[in-house]
Amino acid sequence: QVQLVESGGGLVQAGGSLRLSCAASGSIFRVNAMGWYRQAPGKQRELVARITYVGVTNYADSVKGRFSISRDNGKNAVYLQMNSLEPEDTALYYCNADLYTRPTNYAQYWGQGTQVTVSS
Repeated sequence: QVQLVESGGGLVQAGGSLRLSCAASGSIFRVNAMGWYRQAPGKQRELVARITYVGVTNYADSVKGRFSISRDNGKNAVYLQMNSLEPEDTALYYCNADLYTRPTNYAQYWGQGTQVTVSS
């Protein structure tokens, strides 16, 4: 059984900052890529940022220069530092991980989401 647990969401004013954290736990052999996605009401879930095991990152154009993703492989954790937040960043943020539970068992897992609300 694998769990992804997110924390760090909340309410912040425009221009403020938040840091999201996510840790994977359970029967894990190896975690590959990890990332953050978000879904605003009435919209599809979209990629925010993603990071490979060796630290290669990619970002949605809308967050480049404002958000920074990082990870701690020893803790199977991923973080999202969000600066200069805008009301358009308001969404439910989901942690995602591609991982092996055994050398040949590969699957994608999702957290339950943490709400980020940015007031204008």
